[in-house]
Amino acid sequence: MPTATPAIPTSTSVPPTAQSSFVPLPPPGRTFATLDEFWNGTAWWELEAFDVGLPVGESDTVYRGGGEFWSYLHASFQSAGVLDQCGDPVPFPGCVTLWKSYDGGLHFTLENPRCLFPCLSCPCQARDHTHQQQYPRVFFDSDRAYIVYEWGAGTYMRTSRDGIHWSGEVHVPGTGQWFADQNRPCSEAESIGEHPNIYNEKEYGDCLVGAPPGIYVEGDLLYVFVGLGRDPGHMGCLVGNKYAGARGLRKCASNPLFGAENGYGPLDAFGAAANPYFEFRTISSADVVRVGDRYYMAYEGVRGPSNPTVVDDQFGLGFARSVGPAIDGPWEKFPGNPVLMDVANNWGIGHADMVIVGPATYLYTATSQTTRGRYVLVK
Repeated sequence: MPTATPAIPTSTSVPPTAQSSFVPLPPPGRTFATLDEFWNGTAWWELEAFDVGLPVGESDTVYRGGGEFWSYLHASFQSAGVLDQCGDPVPFPGCVTLWKSYDGGLHFTLENPRCLFPCLSCPCQARDHTHQQQYPRVFFDSDRAYIVYEWGAGTYMRTSRDGIHWSGEVHVPGTGQWFADQNRPCSEAESIGEHPNIYNEKEYGDCLVGAPPGIYVEGDLLYVFVGLGRDPGHMGCLVGNKYAGARGLRKCASNPLFGAENGYGPLDAFGAAANPYFEFRTISSADVVRVGDRYYMAYEGVRGPSNPTVVDDQFGLGFARSVGPAIDGPWEKFPGNPVLMDVANNWGIGHADMVIVGPATYLYTATSQTTRGRYVLVK
């Protein structure tokens, strides 16, 4: 195998790539609604496409102009025939790949079934993390794109000028799972507690900052959202100057932004009865957009396994928003959480992508255990 060479950016900006006209249209008899109206109870998510062609699981979908949407999704040879950039099959759960739609985000295809990020040499090594670049989140700023993803409970970041060719990965300081000691203690929100159905929750450490991340850029400030602790879980954030990159990130002053205040709940509560407790084990996978003077977040809540003989099988999709005009400030959770469905064994439902295109607010998430579709916010 030849030695892999890093890809070189081909542009100095991040312009929309599709020039065809695209006018969002609401479903027949409906009108588009805003997240403010959804929060106030006057709008709802209506299923527009049951299957958009994306493998079920974790992706981040962005609008690229015209009728073109891109979706960054971790996939493997098992799930989508993906090879690394040295030509070898990628083991599950896989690496970051790029899927595209040219029909307004209704049908996506994987044009190049290869890992998006090149390896440092061929064949790819464990250091290249091609076997686990999970839960990618992307933000396109005015002059560059940022991506964060999880490897081994830690958060990693890359940047790009065009969304296709990316820099080398940088570990976000302070993220990962570890055992607390005098040199590296952790806060109460970052601590891992006890789960009624997990024998050894602290096998790999008793502190957690990371898990599936989120990202947002506002002016010169870069925000990375991270899960804090387990049992109960919390949502936290890191902030720094965007030009300083991952190494410039520090804890937000308002950590945690919110948490699983209701605990695990009754052991025999399942389905709708478990809804108040859907986020007990972990809170993560933040996707953040701004509407007016507030920030809205879709996030995943995991209650954990329903009994000691199974893995996680209780998932939900939650929403939260900033109380005021600051990300690094108080947040409140949507009183109707979880949305779309009751707590269920659907591990893709909580990894939702919000995309705002003109008057339309779209939501990409799991529609079943094997399909990923699109909802639109209407009234």
